Amino acid sequence: MPNTSENKKSLYISVVIKLQYSVLYKINLEHILFLDIETVPEKESFDHLDDEKKALWEQKSQYQRKDEFTAKEFYDRAGIWAEFGKIICISVGYFHLNGDIRTFRTTTFHGAEAKLLKEFKNLLNGHFSSPKHLLCGHNAKEFDFPYIARRMIIHGIELPYKLNLFGKKPWEIPHLDTMELWKFGDYKHFTSLKLLAHILGIPSPKQDIDGSMVRQVYYEENDLDRIIIYCELDVVTTAQVFLRLSGEELIADRDIKNIERGLELL
Repeated sequence: MPNTSENKKSLYISVVIKLQYSVLYKINLEHILFLDIETVPEKESFDHLDDEKKALWEQKSQYQRKDEFTAKEFYDRAGIWAEFGKIICISVGYFHLNGDIRTFRTTTFHGAEAKLLKEFKNLLNGHFSSPKHLLCGHNAKEFDFPYIARRMIIHGIELPYKLNLFGKKPWEIPHLDTMELWKFGDYKHFTSLKLLAHILGIPSPKQDIDGSMVRQVYYEENDLDRIIIYCELDVVTTAQVFLRLSGEELIADRDIKNIERGLELL
């Protein structure tokens, strides 16, 4: 008997990929907001959780840690789950075209989580809310987009249109994902941003930390600025990967600008 469920899933993936690539070369770069987030466990250590949250974490993490780690030992990884983590910064980047001059501008929202989420929402509503606008990240459909949405709901923040997916059909969702584009329908395949940039010949920015170090740098070294630099570099790399996938020339380092948070996006 044919596996109807698998056939439907394959057909769905095929349709979505065709739709993505049919418009990929027609997208105005100025209509895309590239983004990346950094997350950490909601508390510095397992011992800082109340008894109920400890029990819930033990249940939630059981499948991943199995018998190799205790719930307390595994807590360093709690930032991966929106129910047990928090966002410490959201970095964004967007292209600005002025005739033949093309620049890429980055900025970062940081501080108290509820505050940075509201500021990010204001950016979406004020500058990237029309049907032509798209959000783009690497593995963002699996991680960044749902994580932001879940944390907004936890804080009682109404979801902006670009993150509210209730009732939307797959082709109506205004999201792009460079990892998904690279999969070409192979939904089991994972490729890190660093590896993808390397094989596509994109110069790798010098980074002194990686994702596994963010919790330590945040809680033990109290160095948020270092994390922000790392996050913004990932946004730049994601944009460069998108350019390669869409047949565009890479952006030169001299044309990458950092702007202060709160400035008008002009």
